[in-house]
Parts: sequence; C-alpha cells; structure tokens
Amino acid sequence: MDDSPRLLALLRRTARHRGAAIGMFLIAALVLAALLAPFLSPYDPYAQSLDEGLSGPTAAHWFGQDKFGRDVFSRLVHGARLSLAVGIGTVAISLLIGLAAGSMAGFLGGWADRVFTGACDVLLAFPGILLAIGIAAVRGPSFGNVLFALSVLGWVGYARVIRAQVLKVKAMEFVESARAIGAPPSRMLLAHILPNALSPILVEATFGIARAIVAEAGLSFLGLGVAPPAASWGSMIGDGRHFLFVAPHLVTAPGAAILLTVMAFNFVGDGLRDALDTRS
Repeated sequence: MDDSPRLLALLRRTARHRGAAIGMFLIAALVLAALLAPFLSPYDPYAQSLDEGLSGPTAAHWFGQDKFGRDVFSRLVHGARLSLAVGIGTVAISLLIGLAAGSMAGFLGGWADRVFTGACDVLLAFPGILLAIGIAAVRGPSFGNVLFALSVLGWVGYARVIRAQVLKVKAMEFVESARAIGAPPSRMLLAHILPNALSPILVEATFGIARAIVAEAGLSFLGLGVAPPAASWGSMIGDGRHFLFVAPHLVTAPGAAILLTVMAFNFVGDGLRDALDTRS
C-alpha cells in the first residue's frame, strides 16, 4: 500500500501550524547549508591566519574570525553537518533499538515485559548526560564515540513509548479480528500493530533530534565531542568563552545557530503532535 498520500496530508496539516511552518523553513535552510557547505563557505574552515586572530565581523569575514584567524561563518556552516549528522544518527540508532525492544515487550507481555520494564527502570536511574560524558571521556573524542555515548540510554525513551502504544493497539478490535482468522504473530505485529502505534514515536523523534544536538554541543564544549580541528558548534563556544568580552562574536554566532536549530525542531515537533492528534 502506498503511504505517499497519507504522508503528504500529514505534512500539509503540520505546515498549517504557524510555528511548525517556521521550523520547517529553518530546517530546510539548515539542511541546504549543510549539503552545500563547501560551496557556501567563502574560506577553508581550517585555514589559519594568526595575525588576524579574534578579528570582528567585516565585509570579508561576516561573522569574524576565531583565535587562530579561521573564518567563523565557514566553520559555522560546516558545523551544521556535524550537528545534523549527530542528531539524526543518534535518533536513528535509538529508534532501531527502541522499536525492537519496546514492540517485542509490549507484544509478548508476561515475563518479557517484566524484564524489559525492570531493565528500563535500572537504566533510567543513571543520569543520561553524565553517563554520556563518562563514556566519551573513556573512549575519547570522535564522531562514532559521540553517537555511541548518546545512544546508550537514548533508546530507552523510545522503547517505553512504543511499548505503551503496542499494549494499547493490540487490544483493539481489528487486531483481535486478525488473531481470530489465524494471522501469524509476525504479521499481526508488523502489518497491524506497529503501523498504528508509530505516531507518538514520530513526535518523540523530532524532539529527540533537538536533544541530541544540544547534548553533542555540550560534549564538544567539554572537549569530549569530535576531535579538533573539526568544526563543531559546541567546541566553537568552548574556545570562544575565554574571549567573551574581547570577541563576543565567537560565542554568539554558534550559540545562535544552536538556538535556532533546536527551536526549529521543537516547533516542528509541536506542529506534528497537533497534526497527529485525532481529537483536533
């Protein structure tokens, strides 16, 4: 069955939400900037010019230069690639694990559900960001380690949401009808239950991308993100905080980028939640 009309209808309903429309525009601009970063960047983001270090915004360097004389705008555009990759990558990994664990626990019930619930309670006892900091500190700064650190506990929230939805959907009449005519369990789960249980997960994933971007910025701020000299918004803020009163553009530019990006995904999440709300 082709779900394209349903997807287009969902996008149209989401776009009617004023905040979501603004968020979608900002995300589209961010994705376009990340894809075209080599063409949009007026300078090499790693090229240094020490004699021009800490220079403010000029016609040649729109957002100024950092302490090594690197162009802030060029690094900002390339940093969008890293932020989007971490946000989408973390959510994708967490979703795969969470969907598998949560759907099986909710569908099987019994001891499997009890084991799953107990494991989630134990994992949620650990502060997520502190555990991510510990893992990144032990494994060292790299893109793969950031994804691993943010996904270790990231899947738990998605798993709990999908478990609750599966428990609700599997008690509905159309699932009982499929069971009565002898549909195999795998078909019941994949064809009847999961497609009707995914709506809250879409909303949670949108907010999850925003959370992952903030978490990556926090790790990079502490020097535990992607290894230098890679452009990262968090590391740009970390490097610029020492020159806050001398060169505030080093902090304001990446800070504004994080703010707008997180705000955009949250706006889209709000609009998506309203669009999927059958009561409205």
